[in-house]
Formats: sequence, C-alpha cells, structure tokens
Amino acid sequence: MTAAAPAPAPQPAAAPARHPVDQVPPPARLTVLSIQHVLAFYAGAVIVPLLIASGLDLTPEQTIHLINADLFTCGIATLIQSVGFWKVGVRLPIIQGVTTTAVSPIIAIGLAATGGEGGAEGLPMIYGSIIVAGLFTFLVAPYFARILRFFPPVVIGTVLATMGITLLGVSAGDITNYAEGTPTGRDIAYALGTLAVIVLAQRFFRGFLGTIAVLLGLVLGTAVAVLLGDTDFSGVAEASAVGVTTPFYFGIPAFSLTAIVSMIIVMLITMVETTGDVFAAGEIVGRRIRPRNIAEAIRADGLSTLLGGVLNSFPYTCFAQNIGLVRLTRVQSRWVVAGAGVLMIILGLLPKAGAVVAAIPSPVLGGASLALFASVALVGIQTLSTVDLTDNRNSVIVGTSLGLAMLVSFKPDIAGVFPAWAQVFVSSGVTVGALTAIVLNLVFFHLGRQRGAHVATTAQGERIGIEEVGAMDRETFVATFGSLFNGATWPLERAWESRPFADAAALREAIEEAVLTADRAEQDALVRAYPDMATLVTATEEQAGAISQDVGSLALDGLDEEDVEALRDLSARYAERFELPFVAFLGRTDSLETILADGVRRLDHSPAHERRVALAEVAEIAGDRFGIMVADANPIGSAWARKFESLR
Repeated sequence: MTAAAPAPAPQPAAAPARHPVDQVPPPARLTVLSIQHVLAFYAGAVIVPLLIASGLDLTPEQTIHLINADLFTCGIATLIQSVGFWKVGVRLPIIQGVTTTAVSPIIAIGLAATGGEGGAEGLPMIYGSIIVAGLFTFLVAPYFARILRFFPPVVIGTVLATMGITLLGVSAGDITNYAEGTPTGRDIAYALGTLAVIVLAQRFFRGFLGTIAVLLGLVLGTAVAVLLGDTDFSGVAEASAVGVTTPFYFGIPAFSLTAIVSMIIVMLITMVETTGDVFAAGEIVGRRIRPRNIAEAIRADGLSTLLGGVLNSFPYTCFAQNIGLVRLTRVQSRWVVAGAGVLMIILGLLPKAGAVVAAIPSPVLGGASLALFASVALVGIQTLSTVDLTDNRNSVIVGTSLGLAMLVSFKPDIAGVFPAWAQVFVSSGVTVGALTAIVLNLVFFHLGRQRGAHVATTAQGERIGIEEVGAMDRETFVATFGSLFNGATWPLERAWESRPFADAAALREAIEEAVLTADRAEQDALVRAYPDMATLVTATEEQAGAISQDVGSLALDGLDEEDVEALRDLSARYAERFELPFVAFLGRTDSLETILADGVRRLDHSPAHERRVALAEVAEIAGDRFGIMVADANPIGSAWARKFESLR
C-alpha cells in the first residue's frame, strides 16, 4: 500500500502591508521631502511672531527669541501630532504651527496689560492665558463633539471674517509706520511689490511652488531691500550661533480672567479648524476619521499650546498648507512630517536664523501679511455663503457681530470707557465679534422654544417649519418627505394622520411608529426595497446615488478582493436564511470587520427576531436621512452636519 504523501508544511501568514501613512521612506528621500515641508511651512510659521512682535513694539533681540522659540516649539508640536503617544496625536502627516487666529487677541492682551504702551512687560499675561487655554483644550477634547453645535457656520464665518478684516489693520501698520512713523513711496512700493510677487506666484506656479508663494514674496522683497540698502542684517552677526529657549524667558506667567476667556475663545475656534483639517487629511491619505481621532488631534493642540505658553511661543493648530502639500506630492508618510518637525527644532536652536527673519523690512512683512489676512477673511466669507442669510436670525447675528467688531477696530479708544477688568474683551474687534456671535447664536437658536426652526425643504426649495408641516395635506406631506424611504410611501401616509406635531422629534417618532406597527407583508416589502450590504459597499459613487441615499454608503474604501468576496458570501447566506437583503445602517459602523461581525451574529437570530432587527435598521436609515433633511433646512446645522457626521 502506498503511503500517503506528507502534508505540506504550513506557510507563515504574510504580514499585512503597512498603510502608506506608517511607511518610512529611505533616509535621503525622507530628508528631501521633509525640507520641502519646512519650506512650505516656514513663512506661515515665522510671520505670526513677527506680527506679534510688531504689534507689541518688541526689540529686535526679543523678536529673534520669539521666532526661535516658535520654530523650536513648532517642531515639538509636530512630533506630538504626527508621531503621537497614548491618546495624544492623530498620527497623520500633519504639521503644527501657530494659529493666526490668536494674533489679534494676543496683541490686545499685551497692550491691555501695559496700558497700551506695548513691550515685553505684557508677555507674562499673554503666556498665562495661553497656558490655561492649552490645558482647557486638552481636557475638553473628548467632549468637543457635544459643544460643536454651538459653533455653526454663522458663528465660525463671522469670527473668521472679523478676524481677517481687523488683522488687515496690523498689515497697514507695518506698511505705513516704517521709517520712524513716516510712510514713504518706497515703503508702499515694497509692500505692493511683495504682494504682487505673491499674487503672480499663485497665478502662474503650480504644485509646490504655488504653496510657497508667501515665502517667495518675503525672500524677493527682502532681497530688493538689501540691494537698495533699506534693511539691516547687523543683528545676524551679533546673534549667537546656538541658543536654547528657556521656560518663562520673559517672566513668570500672570493670570487674568478676561485674558484667559479671550484665549479660550481662540482655542474653541481653533478646535473647529483642527477638526476640519483632520477630516481633510484623513480623506487625502485614505483613513476614516472617527471621534477618537478628533479627540487625539485636539489633545495634541492643547498640549502643544500649553508647551507654547511655557516655552515663550503661542497657540498651535494644524497647518492647512502642508495638508495641501500632501495632496500635491502624494507622499502620505507621517514620518516625512516628523522629519520636518526635527528640522524645525534644529532651526529653533539657531538664533542667527531667527535674526535673518527679524531683519525683514516692515513694509515687506506688511505686504505678505496683507495677502495672508485677506485670505482669512475670504474663508470667513466662504463659510457665511453656506448660511441662510434670508433667515432674519442669521442676518442679525452677522450684522451685529461685524458692526460691533468694526466699531472697536476703528475706534480702539472706546475700550477706555469700560472698567479695567473688561478692557481685554472690548479692546479687540475679534474678541468683541466672537463673543457677540456666540451669545446671539445661543439666544436665537438654543434658548427657549425654537418655533421658527426649519424642518424640511419643499420641492421648490422653500424652507418650512413644523407648523407648516402640520398644515400640509396628505399628498404634499408625502412629496416633502418621500426621500426618507426607498420608494415606499405608506409609512408617511400613516405618519401624516398623527398631525399636529409638536416639534421635529415628534414628527420623526410618528414616522418610526408607522414603520414598526405595520403588518408583516408591508414590513418585508419595505426591507426588500433596500440593497444588500455587498451591493451598497462595493458600489461606485454613481451607482450608490442610484440605489441608496444613505450618507454612509461610501464610507468604506480600499477593499481588496478578499474583503469583497467575504461580504458577498455573507449577503448570500443571509438572503438564503431569511429571504431578505442584508441591510445595515452604516452611520454607526467603523469598518468592514464591524459589518462582517454584525452580519455573522445576525445569522444566528431566529427569522422572527431578525425581521425586527432588519426593520430597525431601515428605521435607523430613515432617521439618519431625516436628520440630514432637518440639518439642510435649518441654518444651525446646514454646513457642518455632513462634515462632522462621524462625531455623532
């Protein structure tokens, strides 16, 4: 008898491929790519301490120290965000830099602390407020999703527009207050020439060169000033070759409640910006962003800001231009960004590098900052364009906030009318505008019963409230809410009979009740109107639009053939056992593994039990669509509902 052939030795399982975000390029390539990120980041990083130093009238030596402290802390902050530890850092290719949002409030705090005279004496109060705001940001990170609703587009857009417009005054000061306070034609020429270089670079350059337009403007403007003898680089020779910023270099921090509140407002706005940047980075590198990722990124912002207050720097946030560079270069490795962080730490140890930056002529700096701050105002205007300004509540919020902010900006002496403790609030147009927008948003949209809130949009695009919904006839009601189910109208017809509705929640409850109390044949037909999960998850964008309106239908990407086959097999087994499609609400699933595990678990249900589960999933999908419909109709959530869907 022939002996059986020995079984082949088991082969070790292949190690899963590392995601591009976690791959480390070869040293030479990593170094070059890291330098590119530093160049794209550099102008935006150093311009903030330059503007603050100019606004507070600091000496060249103090300015150099601020620049080096900023670069040094930027490097540490970038390592915290990109490398991460514990629950701190999102571990994506994101560079951290000082937020321009803080420039105007910081200058206002420094001037208020010194009676309007400026100087380094105001820095301890600035750093005290930064330390507390950083600690606040770190602690509030896990709960940020709960307060996000208090910062809808009408608030964010108003604050950003106000910020950009008021900061233009800083640019004007740099342009016109040069040469001992007497502006000259040459000063104006420097500013306009620098601005022209930036505009032309953005017009004609693409890719990486387009991302460093501000840096090109600063370099060329300063080069012309050197040729004409209008800049002084003597500070470079006098600066030390190596220097380390020491904690509390400008003195022990001082703490003022008004200054702290002002800086916390800055960090709240920064948290919203960071959330958007993290979602953008996740989309670029192909990683799904979950609530914990947002919390990790915001914790990194908070810790970096706290370190900034200790190490003589300022509040930190994600730098959007470097996220754009990741998209342009298609290099997704976070270790490239970490390498840029190391380079920034090295630059922060070289005072001569800071002295070179400090020697940039004021009009050149003013021309560059003009472009930078105008873009901030533009972002605010773009955000406000998503707001329904035909709604009187929104128009009152925007108009009142901008009006008060401009009043303070144009007549800063008005702050002297108020008590000393309140002057920090009213000496900055940004702070006044932000507080006004936040308070008015609470008054109009969150306090008391919001009878005017829109809950739907008609086919003609008209936004309607709950009273109008209650007054609809059956046909109009069904036509208005017909998109909630895949073709079925009977749940809506029965929900209509429950009129009047006290609010949107009561309307949603009536629709769900109609589904859950229907007879078996109707319920089964309703479930069969939905695609199974294999069809839905593997559909192209065009196909998904035709077969489903589920907001989560395209949330899973990067599936390999093995994943697809596993999902198809599960859907087939489910259909064979229950004679229904395998339907699940994607809004609460994190991964393909979750879908598969949930499906396998549901295969063990009895047919009667699983019918109830499948029907509940359909009700969840309809509820999700209803939530989007309400968000689209109500200006409170119009632009943010989809962007931050994963946070709910």
